Amino acid sequence: MVTKKKSELTRSHILAIGRELVLRKGFGGVGLKELLEQSAVPKGSFYYYFASKEAFGCALLKQYCSDYAERLDALFGWKGNGRQRLMHYWDAWLSDGGTASLAERCLVVKLAAEISDLSDNMRVILLGGVEDLIRRLTKTITEGREDGSISPSCIPEKTARSLYSLWLGAAILAKLGKDKTPLDQAMLATEQALSAPGSL
Repeated sequence: MVTKKKSELTRSHILAIGRELVLRKGFGGVGLKELLEQSAVPKGSFYYYFASKEAFGCALLKQYCSDYAERLDALFGWKGNGRQRLMHYWDAWLSDGGTASLAERCLVVKLAAEISDLSDNMRVILLGGVEDLIRRLTKTITEGREDGSISPSCIPEKTARSLYSLWLGAAILAKLGKDKTPLDQAMLATEQALSAPGSL
């Protein structure tokens, strides 16, 4: 068993606290003072791990994308045909086993517009995570076409991008209205799109 060094644990702790704060307040809404108080680390310790708040933001998003990729491995690794595995992923946007849904804890939903104007480095990291997800969606749609569970009229990458855009927009509207109806509607549209030609 590999034991993490104290320095690694402290860095991970700061990032974990930071993620929760950013999910609630956005990146700009989290001040360094609050982050340090919540993490219970002195200012000097913060700058030992992160050269700046932007560097912290980049590390936060890299960790988030890595964690999300692991979650995707589990969701897409679920047994079933291509359509079932794809729907298993979208189910997690609505509910994730009694915990907060993927939509509720999505940093793309929370930060995309904000960091696009704030930090190009952070934008590129988050975009990389999105592109990784779209590649996985494309692969699963391709497999679904091959096993007959998804309509052959679905063009894999085009459908993957359209579905992700649909769900991202639905998640933003659900957050804005504090109502999950847009996500339920996205689920219905997704089911139709995977079986009916020309739905997207």
